[in-house]
Amino acid sequence: MYLTNTHLSRRTVLKGMGVTLALPFLEAMTPARNAGGASAAGKKVRLVCIEMVHGSAGSSAIGIQRNLWAPSAVGSGFELAATSLKSLEPFRDHVTIVSNTDVRNAEAFTAPEIGGDHFRSSAVFLTQMHPKQTQGSDVRAGTSLDQIYAQRFGQDTPIPSMQLCIENVDQAGGCSYGYSCTYTDSISWASPNQPLPMTRDPRFVFDQLFGVGATPQERAERRAEDRSILDWLTNATTRLKKELGASDQARLAEYLDDVREIERRIQKVEAYNSSGEARELPGAPIGVPDSFSEHVKLMFDLQALAFASDITRVFTFKLGRDASNRVYPDSGFKGAFHSASHHGEKEDRILDFAKINAYHVSMVPYFLERLSKMSDGNGSLLDNSLIVYGSPMGDSNLHNHKRCPLFLVGRAGGQLKGGLHVKAADGTPMANVMLSVLHKLGVDDMPQFGDSTGELDLTSAPAPTA
Repeated sequence: MYLTNTHLSRRTVLKGMGVTLALPFLEAMTPARNAGGASAAGKKVRLVCIEMVHGSAGSSAIGIQRNLWAPSAVGSGFELAATSLKSLEPFRDHVTIVSNTDVRNAEAFTAPEIGGDHFRSSAVFLTQMHPKQTQGSDVRAGTSLDQIYAQRFGQDTPIPSMQLCIENVDQAGGCSYGYSCTYTDSISWASPNQPLPMTRDPRFVFDQLFGVGATPQERAERRAEDRSILDWLTNATTRLKKELGASDQARLAEYLDDVREIERRIQKVEAYNSSGEARELPGAPIGVPDSFSEHVKLMFDLQALAFASDITRVFTFKLGRDASNRVYPDSGFKGAFHSASHHGEKEDRILDFAKINAYHVSMVPYFLERLSKMSDGNGSLLDNSLIVYGSPMGDSNLHNHKRCPLFLVGRAGGQLKGGLHVKAADGTPMANVMLSVLHKLGVDDMPQFGDSTGELDLTSAPAPTA
């Protein structure tokens, strides 16, 4: 039965040897006298910022005419079937598409910067600041949106923020056109001169989330015994179940099953990658799947569990690396990514590139489905999350930064309505969207972000002025 006189703290954890497992939101974490009211947990907005490089086919002249990215209709009556966003249709009521914004600070400002768009753009996406051209350690961009939010609202979670990636980001020193590889490898900046490292290995992420307090030696010993972390939590789990009502017991069991399933998938990847079989990604860490989709899904699953257990509320997720020629056969096109993005403005090649764009976006609904099924107070985690997906590049064939792809998903704790396509007036900075997002996330004392010229209304969509 439900506890009437006591309640669990939201910070309750299960502990075993080298294992600390935070819990999902349970009814017992709300005092009985407030059980019918709003939960505090429901007001803690989770933020995920996802960058995919190389812009979109829909930012080309032909792509705009054919609505390959943004739908033709503005407002709530938009159709996604012809666009690269078609996989988002089941979640359209949570989607806010923002089209026709520019990222001017990713452009070349001086002659020596011309041609270096691939090597500075990622640093601009979440900072909306123009990076200093250098191949040394004196890098400079700006504090990124995710870190502004984490520094303000992420300090009461065990991990204020986490930074994840799919491609390799371990190229030290200088890249090309006079830019440090730091700019290509990082999208999250704690300060203008402090880029944060990205984590590629799902095993490392899993250990960070569920091995808090454990030493590297303890974690290594646990893996060597080929046992689940849950094996060290049996007694603690049994004791906790005795304090929970039936619905909480079911929710806890489902959560533990999710943890075990993700752990099992990581173990399976590690077993294959250490078997001596030839790998598609021979230089990748042992915990990284060769399959792009499996890698992305593992990372999304880890983010969902981290949100459910309130270990952190902020993630950045870099899905690609500029100038990468990775192939995505599951997209229906077998050509290399970077080469495909330089389509020469030829329609057939633009349509091939659009297939890759659609495939990348199609990874997101998997995450949305997970969040929509996870309770968070009086709503779902999707209701109380904001996912920002976009690119700081527009038409990659021209290396321009106009009409850049961008969409938001989630209700942000009630701050966004969703089901909307907002088309900005020509020349509107993407920074205006970022400023509006920060204000809706509670950072309402920031008058400007990057090169913003004001807020952009994300809750209604009047036709832009000519």
